[in-house]
Amino acid sequence: MFKGSMPALVTPFTDGKVDFEALKSLVEWQIAEGSHGLVPVGTTGESPTLSHDEHEQVIEAVVQASAGRVPVIAGAGSNNTVEAIRFVEHAKAVGADAALVVTPYYNKPTQKGLIAHFSALNEIGIPIIIYNIPPRSVVDMLPATMGELSKLPNIVGVKDATGDLARVPKQRITCGTDFIQLSGEDATAVGYNAQGGRGCISVTANVAPKLCAEMQEATLAGDFAAALEYQDKLMPLHEAIFAEPGVCGAKYGLSVLGKCSDEVRLPLTGLDDTTKQKIQAAMRHAGIIS
Repeated sequence: MFKGSMPALVTPFTDGKVDFEALKSLVEWQIAEGSHGLVPVGTTGESPTLSHDEHEQVIEAVVQASAGRVPVIAGAGSNNTVEAIRFVEHAKAVGADAALVVTPYYNKPTQKGLIAHFSALNEIGIPIIIYNIPPRSVVDMLPATMGELSKLPNIVGVKDATGDLARVPKQRITCGTDFIQLSGEDATAVGYNAQGGRGCISVTANVAPKLCAEMQEATLAGDFAAALEYQDKLMPLHEAIFAEPGVCGAKYGLSVLGKCSDEVRLPLTGLDDTTKQKIQAAMRHAGIIS
């Protein structure tokens, strides 16, 4: 069920409030452009600055708008296990297909603590995708730990943002070949799939959904020559979007396309003009704008 290109959806804002009409339009556009799934309220969805009510309303809105046409993996992480349980239970209640749960950030649990945290979430009864992103969470779930968790019935995969392509074969050994490994880094997504990955939870796919989806389809069909042609088109956009925080770049690109405003919440700010020019140039290189 979980494979291919799955955008880590932005959360559109207008005058400081969630713009649910723009959000629903983004869902429709993403599905029409060929995205294979949707991932609302991750970091790119500005989860750190959404209230709990907003978080849950965005998840529910995306589930309703997608109407079962593509899987929805709901962002549901927290460094507080009780809070994570709340978000995962809500995701299950509103009909999300899975929950994306980040390794607890800031409080730096041990590997034993990671096992306890995810074991508690396993009991809720919805598929869980582990989100392993050491640069942000300052804790790294090791392949052996992931292997232990993969034995639980609802721990089904990982969004791997380590940037280490060697993790894929290591996790194939510890977790088995059926464990779903998804890249969390656009720039290495082709190589990730070559090592055994099945897709990418993508920031760039917010702006270039069709290209990202077709690139993923090429890799999953084993046509890496075609995938490289797509990646050559997309690489400048990957770099430009992340010249400043990725959500800012993604929202600016969407604003150029007229899909939503580029408004972000503090402490994030709008892009410098130089970065805007880089994104526009990269969008032209990819053929997204003329």
